[in-house]
Amino acid sequence: MPSATDDQTPVADRVPAAVLVPLFLPSSEGEPHVVLTRRRADLRHHAGEISFPGGRQDPGDSSLEDTALREAEEEIGLPRASVSPLGELPLTSTFVTNYVIHPFVGLIPAGLAWRVSPVEVDAVLELPLRALRESRTRTRIERRGISFQTDAYVVDDHLIWGATARILENLLEQLCTKPEDGQRTLMLLAEPPALSGE
Repeated sequence: MPSATDDQTPVADRVPAAVLVPLFLPSSEGEPHVVLTRRRADLRHHAGEISFPGGRQDPGDSSLEDTALREAEEEIGLPRASVSPLGELPLTSTFVTNYVIHPFVGLIPAGLAWRVSPVEVDAVLELPLRALRESRTRTRIERRGISFQTDAYVVDDHLIWGATARILENLLEQLCTKPEDGQRTLMLLAEPPALSGE
């Protein structure tokens, strides 16, 4: 794993965080869906943005995977016992918040009843990977008075950008088409690949 991100900040100097990337199949032959959250609009940081459930590592967490599972349980009521680990995606860094995010992918049952944290989460989104894959675009965003162009995914009125978009891009790259039937399957590595920077 590289020791520095694109802005040359060593990984060891960044704050470790983890997210869970929950996937489910709505039916035995259905297109995989991914679960994301929309943060409350009145939050101080990342208000109204779409993200994966997760956060910074707490001292009581036994591992970063434990962090991801704990945060998903706290934010959307996803029981740890309902998550079957599939693997990790590349580490993703953030500039403004100085995090290095460890994304863990897990398979969950379809039809779970979400219990959102009223403090953090406005809504839980269940989006088909096919629609996300087809919605990749470049768009102009304004944040804190600064306008810039960025890669993003736009499904209906849901705009996904930043670290979440980069994690999603890495997830979609792991989708592999089986030549015999044309179906896409998830091919994840046991060890996370190289760091993905902003």
